[in-house]
Amino acid sequence: MKTNKVSCFSVRRGSAFRGRSPRNWEESAYNDSVRTKVILQVERSHETLAIARRDRRKFLKTIGAAALFAQPYERAAAALRKKIRITDVKCMIVRGTWDWNLIKIETDAGLYGIGEAYWGPGVKDLVIRQLKPLLIGQDPLNVDKLYTWMLMKSAGAGAIGGTTVTAASGVEIALWDLAGRILETPVCNLLGGRFRDKVRFYRTLQVPPNVNDRNSWREQVRQAKAEKWKWTAFKFQGDGIPPNADPRYQEPGHDPFARDLTNKDISRIVTAMETVREELGPEVDFAIECHWRYDTNEVIRLAKALEHLNPMWLEDPVPPENTDAMARVSRATNIPICTGENLYGRQGFRTLIQSQACAGVHIDIPKSGGLLESKRISDLADLYYIWTAAHNPASPIGTIASAHAAASMRDFRIHELANWVDWWPELVVHEGPIWQDGYLTIQDKPGLGIEINPDVARAHLMPGETWWG
Repeated sequence: MKTNKVSCFSVRRGSAFRGRSPRNWEESAYNDSVRTKVILQVERSHETLAIARRDRRKFLKTIGAAALFAQPYERAAAALRKKIRITDVKCMIVRGTWDWNLIKIETDAGLYGIGEAYWGPGVKDLVIRQLKPLLIGQDPLNVDKLYTWMLMKSAGAGAIGGTTVTAASGVEIALWDLAGRILETPVCNLLGGRFRDKVRFYRTLQVPPNVNDRNSWREQVRQAKAEKWKWTAFKFQGDGIPPNADPRYQEPGHDPFARDLTNKDISRIVTAMETVREELGPEVDFAIECHWRYDTNEVIRLAKALEHLNPMWLEDPVPPENTDAMARVSRATNIPICTGENLYGRQGFRTLIQSQACAGVHIDIPKSGGLLESKRISDLADLYYIWTAAHNPASPIGTIASAHAAASMRDFRIHELANWVDWWPELVVHEGPIWQDGYLTIQDKPGLGIEINPDVARAHLMPGETWWG
């Protein structure tokens, strides 16, 4: 008797459908063409079922490769039998470089997903009090629907930006991890697949002890280059130089509320960055941070004074609210402008991108909308040939999740690793080192491919926090 590959699967799984009518299966099934074929073949396979029951071992031997082909359909049949439902949403805060908001979504199948929302107060309260009731009983595979639903039902809490979007972003990341575990595939495969198997990282450094001492900058560069992760790019705190050189704002022209740069400030920044370039050599990439501190004319003067160093980019030169001002800076310098970490969602980035006010969008993925929304932002930027980089002060959970999104983006350049604590890599159980030669390799494991190390997490919980409390 002839059997096709789907019907072969139907024989193997036939007993699972015994006593259930096709109508009931259809009512519990996803609207997926593959799963519909499974149902139809089960209806037509009564004679084949009888054969299989008599001599199952012999039958399976004859189908050979077809049985292997049928494995994805086994998971489809499992989904037909029972949809997985969300039973709980938890959050705990681990105190690392910042207070990391870690999120866990549990299901009635015993499977769970973990994620991370951008650091800051108020996120846990929103996750538990506002978002959790919206998720209980829901199908976790409807990730985009649930993200949309969370924002729709949180409009009064400010659902176009800020902590509300940040909280929803962390939940969305945990949903993707859970979806990957359910479907037994890496998260990036659920985002359309990967353009790259490994993601390049840059190491952000803080202001050295003595900003006026060139040897202090040289030593910082040497130490960063010597780290075992073998970084290929770095970022330095240009804007941190003036306030560290004059912490009491006593020099003429200094004011803690003004966005000015004196000639002396520019000279100090240029001298420091020249030292960095000398120590790194002519080919190593490095970016210069500005943290939105300056007025348009002042930062254009600074950019022109730094152009000869050929930095990777100048970051956040002016405050993020005024796209026209950002565009003016971008057009006035040959240094690429990279910005966007304080923007939320496609609408938040739309004007910046459409006005081509920067060379690269700097998305904070666990803050700006999660994995899928960040990919959409990157796709929008790609229409204007604007590349994407990732801002990142997250723990390993948010960092690795962000890297999965980065792997799925066509024109992605480089990902940040911000401030550092020695136990950072130990917060998660991860096969092998997280980075090699300055790159994070996407592992072929379900979901994000990691687990939280309970001993490390418990040791660094924020005061007053409990394990998934």
